[in-house]
Amino acid sequence: MSDGPLKQKSLDFALEVVKTYKLLAHEKREYVMAKQFLRSGTGIGALVREAEQGESKADFIHKLSISLKEANETDYWITLLYKSDYLDKSQFSNLSNSIRELLRLLTSIIKSSKANPRGVKK
Repeated sequence: MSDGPLKQKSLDFALEVVKTYKLLAHEKREYVMAKQFLRSGTGIGALVREAEQGESKADFIHKLSISLKEANETDYWITLLYKSDYLDKSQFSNLSNSIRELLRLLTSIIKSSKANPRGVKK
């Protein structure tokens, strides 16, 4: 995987997660959900980076699949933070749009990697 859209978008999203975490922890005094959101939201990009160095195509797919699970979990925390009034509508919309884009990218890459078993890993 080169410095493509998934790598850049997952890093950009992680930066937004960190900024949002700071707001939640320091201004809103929400620590438990914020910490879960921080962990899963930054884990997406870390796993994308791990997938780059996968030992095999199967390892590459496995790491991206774990990243997809983290993205799904992050989507849950975004929704819960919004519905519990810790995120305003604008924050929710921005984060929700970004995570859905990452979910689509991850799903597409995983599906195409599984469909092309002889293809190159990266």
